[in-house]
Amino acid sequence: MRERYPVKSVVRRLLTVVACGAVAVAPLSGCQLSDPPPRRSGLWVNPNGPAARHVRAREEEGKNGARNNDAELIRRIAQQPVAEWLGPQPPRERVRLITESAARTGTTPVLVAYNIPHRDCGGHSAGGAANGASYRGWIEQIALGIGDREAIVVLEPDAVAQVVDRCVPRRAVGPRLALLRDAVAAFAALPRVRVYLDAGNAGWITNPARLMAPLLKSGIEQADGFSLNVANFQRTGRTKAYGHRLSRAVGGAHFVIDTSRNGNGPLRRGGAARHEPRTEKAWCNPPGRALGHPPSTRTGDRLVDAYLWIKRPGESDGTCNGGPPAGRWWPEYALGLARNAHGPGHH
Repeated sequence: MRERYPVKSVVRRLLTVVACGAVAVAPLSGCQLSDPPPRRSGLWVNPNGPAARHVRAREEEGKNGARNNDAELIRRIAQQPVAEWLGPQPPRERVRLITESAARTGTTPVLVAYNIPHRDCGGHSAGGAANGASYRGWIEQIALGIGDREAIVVLEPDAVAQVVDRCVPRRAVGPRLALLRDAVAAFAALPRVRVYLDAGNAGWITNPARLMAPLLKSGIEQADGFSLNVANFQRTGRTKAYGHRLSRAVGGAHFVIDTSRNGNGPLRRGGAARHEPRTEKAWCNPPGRALGHPPSTRTGDRLVDAYLWIKRPGESDGTCNGGPPAGRWWPEYALGLARNAHGPGHH
């Protein structure tokens, strides 16, 4: 592990700044950033994210009781910090605006780099850079956009676990891990950046020892740790136990947990493997899910740096279970997540 930038000085100062383009694949034309006032908690809430826009729209529609009720539920999402996803569009200017906005308010942005070639193995979030050279250039653009400002980067959700579950063709495994290693090195070289290499979730690669070799080949020793449960629903307790086992396998790495939608745990219908078509409903817009533990660095666990809302609650996993395309804001699903939440500490 490289020398760690002190976690309490960074992760407590998360950001949710503007992100015109709700998700990684959203267009960025006309995107503007605004600076809401800082909060004493050190967390920063995106004032222009899809949940916040939804709340404002409902409030502007008047005094209709049902609409106001909806607004109050969605506010449970709008008031929390979430990560900003970076997709294939040229990211440098957007990242610069985000990190500058954060710096002006004394906060730290959480960014998700999601553009690896053959992304999502051709699934609902298919796409990514055309080739390795394009990807390296894209990572360089993010690094240039960050510069000497603070940022937390979650690197390529699913990319390592997809190697282990063999949806990545054998000929592409080595190049993918090399791209991840180069990306980790690029972010690790920045003076005020923490980078977490994604490692899937506890319901996918159930034996974490299988992740050890690809994580090591992907440069985990240069990273600040790994991320777990991104866009998934595994309960926090199970994820912590899984993370501890994986941490021991890769030299004591710290980790962060996505708690954005794990309040009711995963849907149990014949398993929860991330990419098995027969269990798709278990991970893709499953019904009855709930918001999980709010973002916090007070985890009570020395290895868990933070609970983060990495997946934007209320954005679709894909065109499954009645959802719109991956990354689109889906008000009905957002309302369900908020309605089913059991309180601020529920996980």
